[in-house]
Amino acid sequence: MRASRYLTVAVSLLLVVLMVSGCGLVDRLTGKSRTEVQVQLPPPETSTPVAGAEAQKESTKTTEVVLYFSDATGNYLVAEKRSIPLVEGIARATIEELIKGPGPGSQLLPTIPKGTVLKDINIRSDGLARVDFSKELVANHSGGSLGESLTVYSIVNTLTQFPSVKQVQFLVDGQYVKTIAGHVDVSAAMGRNESLIKKEAH
Repeated sequence: MRASRYLTVAVSLLLVVLMVSGCGLVDRLTGKSRTEVQVQLPPPETSTPVAGAEAQKESTKTTEVVLYFSDATGNYLVAEKRSIPLVEGIARATIEELIKGPGPGSQLLPTIPKGTVLKDINIRSDGLARVDFSKELVANHSGGSLGESLTVYSIVNTLTQFPSVKQVQFLVDGQYVKTIAGHVDVSAAMGRNESLIKKEAH
């Protein structure tokens, strides 16, 4: 009787061992392992890279604007076409390009005194553009009535290429000024002046 009980216990233990080892054997035969089963797959790709690419594509759009610089003689304004990034504040971006001066290798001369910074620009619904420059516009100006006229109207003519701008009002460091170099009255809003633009030879 006792021998029969021992035999039953031994058979039970043998079955447990076989079941445990059998599970591992099945796993090995099917190419699975416990560690592999627990590995988590990476999440699926989202649309973020695509959205980023679209944003980059938008930022590379350009538009062509006209900048007015002095000719080599310092007597007339000459138009230079330039492609710049298409941004919401296109008038501001255009004046900043004007401040940079003519393109590389150009025979044209800059009209904005060195060191001048565009501090602010505001375009009203009635077409008046208030343009605020740093003090260098006055302090660093070379002087002369013609030179001053070229400075003033390079800004005015550049801005009035936009349909939303009809006149330009000058400010320096947030204050209205009567003149930039003592010759041209800029105390009132100023309109476009085509007479200073050099006519192309036909």
